[in-house]
Amino acid sequence: MFALTAQQHYFLYHQTTDMRKGFNGLSGLVRNELDKDPLSGDVFIFINRRRNRMKLLVWEDSGFVLYYKILEQGTFELPVNGQGTAGQITWRDLVMILEGVQLSSIKKRKRFSLAKAG
Repeated sequence: MFALTAQQHYFLYHQTTDMRKGFNGLSGLVRNELDKDPLSGDVFIFINRRRNRMKLLVWEDSGFVLYYKILEQGTFELPVNGQGTAGQITWRDLVMILEGVQLSSIKKRKRFSLAKAG
């Protein structure tokens, strides 16, 4: 069953993507452009030029799963850091992008994190 969790790693491809690409084309971008292993179980996010289509590619135990969302109206807002669009994003950011939340207006309260505590 296809499920996304906060424990997975999420990587946003920086360039616009031709949405005609399928499993092989997208996994080639992961290997050659992102320098990642498409079989890792990480989630790879691709967005088209108009930012109204998104594909998520993830490897599960028995094969690739491709999630494809087309917006009937509006666009996906992409997270921005000092270098431009972000490379790695969080599960929470992905959910907000999919739900159409304006990322620049989000104020996150302080929370404990094991990664930061160590």
